[in-house]
Amino acid sequence: MTEPLPVNSEIWQETLQWQPSTAQQALFDSLYQGVLDGNRQVNLTRITEPAEFWEKHLWDSLSGLAPWYEPEKPEWLPTVKRVIDIGTGGGFPGVPVAISRPQWQVTLLDSTRKKIAFLETLCQQLGLTNTDCLVERAETVGKDPKHRAQYDLAMVRAVGPASTCAEYALPLLKKSGFAIIFRGQWTDEEEELFMGALDTLGGELVAVCSWETPLTQGNRHCLYIKKVAKTEKEFPRHVGIPAKHPL
Repeated sequence: MTEPLPVNSEIWQETLQWQPSTAQQALFDSLYQGVLDGNRQVNLTRITEPAEFWEKHLWDSLSGLAPWYEPEKPEWLPTVKRVIDIGTGGGFPGVPVAISRPQWQVTLLDSTRKKIAFLETLCQQLGLTNTDCLVERAETVGKDPKHRAQYDLAMVRAVGPASTCAEYALPLLKKSGFAIIFRGQWTDEEEELFMGALDTLGGELVAVCSWETPLTQGNRHCLYIKKVAKTEKEFPRHVGIPAKHPL
């Protein structure tokens, strides 16, 4: 029998000013068990211990939404209906976000067919009606009229350099939409280099939030990027180019 996930209600409340309802906690438990089961067929994650899963997959996924949980929300915070999780892998951050924000419609994008097939089944088992699953490369989706400039929020976690992440995300955003790029470390030097890429893509860095993970005190940063101008049609570049040759 697998150990249950920790609930950690007080930590949720202290760090994000939010905590899951009883129903949401039950969904987190089912998500955890589903990922453990799926891991036997598909390589989804190396993080399988309950406390580590809670911190590095659940808490870390929702840490990017910290501004939405603040009692006095920042002025720049966008209204969100459609969200895309680029390179979702085992479903993070997209599935925890879909559980915590049931009013948002979340598209889970990954280029690995087996992972998306797993997520389709998992979301059905969880009863999530606010998720869509898409097998495709981010560069291809960014050129597709059904997706280009259609999203209010794009999330990119653990996928290459920040400028590559921005090139994947910004073409998918509506004007005034936001990208959240999850990072570990983030330096002033990286930020300076990043500004040139954002100018090219029509983005503006509005905020950088930093914090420590609550159990292991690891460093985390989230970059909040507003789309302030239309992204030129040449972006994203062809498949593989943004990763090999970041802007």
